[in-house]
Amino acid sequence: MNQTAIFWPMLAHVLLVYVVYLVMFKRRYFPVKSGEAKISQYKVRSTEPASSVTVANNLINQFELPVLFHVLCLALFVTNGVNYLTLALMWLFVVTRYVHAWVHLSRNYLLYRSRAFFVGAGVLLIAWIWFALHLLGAV
Repeated sequence: MNQTAIFWPMLAHVLLVYVVYLVMFKRRYFPVKSGEAKISQYKVRSTEPASSVTVANNLINQFELPVLFHVLCLALFVTNGVNYLTLALMWLFVVTRYVHAWVHLSRNYLLYRSRAFFVGAGVLLIAWIWFALHLLGAV
């Protein structure tokens, strides 16, 4: 297997981060332009309109658990640990991030959002366990 294949799920997550930035720009720019919000409201999150606070919160989410994902991808690459299983797990994690972001930025239905989060966290935990076994030479 080509070890560099691990970078494709990483790039897919980077794309998601930029999509969330674009959504945040739109949810901040257009209310100010239309007069619905004042630019000063964005200095402190407690005065920011709810529609853009949600996006800002989602952006923060993209730099929490996904940090472990990116570190793991790089660790798999440098230890020659990329295989079909690890690649599938990394893609599954990215899919859960897209679902989480979509739910968070649309209806923000907590049940679906938390399910996407926990599935992704579980997938990532399994991948880290596999990595530990890989380092031990057990797989």
